[in-house]
Amino acid sequence: MTPTSSSQNHLTNKAPPVHSIKVLTVNTHKGFNWLNRRFILPELRDAVRTTSSDLVFLQEVLGNNDNHGARFDNWPDAPHYEYLADSMWPDFAYGRNAVYPEGHHGNALLSKFPILHYENLDVSISGTEERGFLHAILDVPGQADLHAICVHLGLRERHRRKQLRLLCRLLDRLPPDDPVIVAGDFNDWRNRADERLGRCGLKEAFVTATGSPAKSFPVQWPLLCLDRIYVRNLTTHGPETLYRRPWSHLSDHAPLSVEVRF
Repeated sequence: MTPTSSSQNHLTNKAPPVHSIKVLTVNTHKGFNWLNRRFILPELRDAVRTTSSDLVFLQEVLGNNDNHGARFDNWPDAPHYEYLADSMWPDFAYGRNAVYPEGHHGNALLSKFPILHYENLDVSISGTEERGFLHAILDVPGQADLHAICVHLGLRERHRRKQLRLLCRLLDRLPPDDPVIVAGDFNDWRNRADERLGRCGLKEAFVTATGSPAKSFPVQWPLLCLDRIYVRNLTTHGPETLYRRPWSHLSDHAPLSVEVRF
């Protein structure tokens, strides 16, 4: 698929080389606070802006919901990923995973760099959990193609095992020397993903820095390590878990942030 974008890809050929980028991953909880009592997408957009991230991985982001749109006065006319991107991230991609009568939601990527191509891979196993991998190729000045893969794995461990195998198959198809970032909600509360993905050449940012994944859920009392940021052919520096205000009231997951260097 071609990207949804307003940027001109050829301009990056004249830009100075980029040697590091800031990455953020956040489960948007469909724009509602952690108890589903308030629609807080405008506040979430303000908070995401303050991180000055170059690349944002989003899960559970709404593409459309007719029922909510009629109930909330501050519901944006644009899809949530477009509303969050606004003027900060000129390129964005959306992968629709879950479809229902009133709308749909999925994963999204917001990027300050041109998105050359993207595709959404259906990794739903069975039942009612629709899941996908949103794979985008980014044009970062002075660097080889950057592969960004936004994931949201299933709630059942059996499904996650199969989805991790599918992720490794996708990674095996990529050029071995290209830089790769894989981030999102892995639902991996048993910490089984690191060993499997390590065999695919991925290194997790928090494991590299501290020896264990970040505790990100529930945001009010983080106990479970559900969210991750993995890289290949890159290094990570200064990973942070954003669980204090305002983040503690903007989703049920704490966002993760890290600097990635080429």
